Amino acid sequence: MTAPTTTSDDVLRVVVGMRRVLRRRLRARFGQPPLRGAQAELLQQVDAEPGIGVAAAARALHLAGNSVSTLVNQLVDDGLLRREPDPADRRAVRLFLTPAAVERLALRRAARRELLDDALARLDAGDRAAITAALPALELLLATLEGPSDREAP
Repeated sequence: MTAPTTTSDDVLRVVVGMRRVLRRRLRARFGQPPLRGAQAELLQQVDAEPGIGVAAAARALHLAGNSVSTLVNQLVDDGLLRREPDPADRRAVRLFLTPAAVERLALRRAARRELLDDALARLDAGDRAAITAALPALELLLATLEGPSDREAP
């Protein structure tokens, strides 16, 4: 006998499942070594905030600073990120995407959008409308999760 699921279980199942399927399909389409989730998230953060520092990126991604430093080193070695000294503090660095990273992110976004557009087109109009109508509530859920919590584990 299986335990009944909750809304939380259902949301996680769907979101995680969609991410997994998209990653698998993108990997098959491009054939290049996939970026790990945290690597892709760091590149997306740097794309959104060119010149961001390591500490600010760590805060934005809710990761430890040393974890982001490790990711930065990997992505620099892979030719996807470049570090420049911070003009205000020569001990700190600012992060920027390389042209290879800009191209890789653009291709990834376009392919992901195409996969989702194709899947949405196969749904009936009512289901597409329901998904569209749910987006503001999902955005609010994301913002709520990103905000501070008294129950966060240390």
